[in-house]
Amino acid sequence: MRRINGTALIIAALVVTLGALAFPMWSYADRSGTGPANLAAGSVATQWGPLSAADRDLLVKVRLAGLWELPAGQQAVERAPTEAIKEAGDHLIVGHTDLDKRARAVAAQLGVELPNQPTAQQQGWLQELTEAEGMEYQRKFANLLRVAHGKVFAVIAQVRDSTRNTLIRQLASDSNQTVLDHITMLEATGLVDFDDIANGGAATATTSPTGPPPPSGVAPPEPPPAGPTGDVSTTSRPSPAPPGEVNTDRPEPQM
Repeated sequence: MRRINGTALIIAALVVTLGALAFPMWSYADRSGTGPANLAAGSVATQWGPLSAADRDLLVKVRLAGLWELPAGQQAVERAPTEAIKEAGDHLIVGHTDLDKRARAVAAQLGVELPNQPTAQQQGWLQELTEAEGMEYQRKFANLLRVAHGKVFAVIAQVRDSTRNTLIRQLASDSNQTVLDHITMLEATGLVDFDDIANGGAATATTSPTGPPPPSGVAPPEPPPAGPTGDVSTTSRPSPAPPGEVNTDRPEPQM
């Protein structure tokens, strides 16, 4: 019995040793869940280069952007409360008319199916704009669209940097120019709440806020005065206009 147990232990030890030796031969690049494996699994071959899942996602996002931002631009031109709003709306119309045409052409070449109506969230934004009046409308228009464009700006840059598909690379370049133009026009209205945008970005940031030290001789900004109860006073600057209320439901990266 002791000999049998001893033999079993030796066999078990040999199995463990062989497993340990074989483990390094299992390439991490081929393991499910790794970046290279996910890229390979989500990519399809085309005559213009591999088409990744991120490439297809960009096509869908560009299409969705046009489906809600074109009506928003048309509404701005029709209502035209100020010349700045009208000009921003005009740029939305021109930019997305051309970009949507390009996206649909590329999608047809690559065999990617595109949506034909905005998402429920985008339809909600359009409804907000339709129901708003006066200054509330202007602020909602500037901030809803500025936040949406800012979020997709990073997505476009990432795809432009990493795509191996020539059609997607050109579309990303075109999208980058269009989005930057729209951001510039929306900011030119003077109604964009940059504090709200910065706070929203900080809330989703995952990196450590390190970087170069502040300039020498420059004092850090003083915190706002405390209120009667010791809380930070909310009267130190004007309360955000209604578009700032999108803090709890910030637009996804869909332009």
